[in-house]
Amino acid sequence: MKNFLTAIAITALFISCSKKEAASTNSNQADSTKIIDSINAARTKINDSIKSKNRFRDFSGKHTFTHNLINKKGSVNFTKVEGERDRYRVSGEIRSGKDYVTIDGTANAVSDKHVNFSGNITQSISEYDNGKPYVRNKPKTFMSKDGGKTYRLQDMVNGSGFVDYIDIHF
Repeated sequence: MKNFLTAIAITALFISCSKKEAASTNSNQADSTKIIDSINAARTKINDSIKSKNRFRDFSGKHTFTHNLINKKGSVNFTKVEGERDRYRVSGEIRSGKDYVTIDGTANAVSDKHVNFSGNITQSISEYDNGKPYVRNKPKTFMSKDGGKTYRLQDMVNGSGFVDYIDIHF
């Protein structure tokens, strides 16, 4: 009988110890999951802050917009796209009588001297085809040769075959 009671006591002790170990292992796993989740959240925050910082200068704000055949100066507004690096929403116009140039789209700074533009640049100049509107709607590049003070549209030949100088002054 003593052996039987001893065997039951040892079995009970063994079962009670093994349950505690299993419970402590689960709590350790839950703690490590919380730690990993907090590390991932911190990394995401750091990556998002890096992703939204510009590599090049900040173009945000209102700037002068000109065309070589329009006497008046217009304006163009660059608005930073939230959470994206070197990307801006661009809109503006120049108007003088019946002549006008409008710009609407997005711009990406790709170097200190180059800005890629996607959207529409529409112009109507009375000297060209009696003011027939011409739309540039394929991706275009503005380039600076004066250290970033002026960016000029590189697709200079319009639909009538004449050269246009469309500039953004900063």
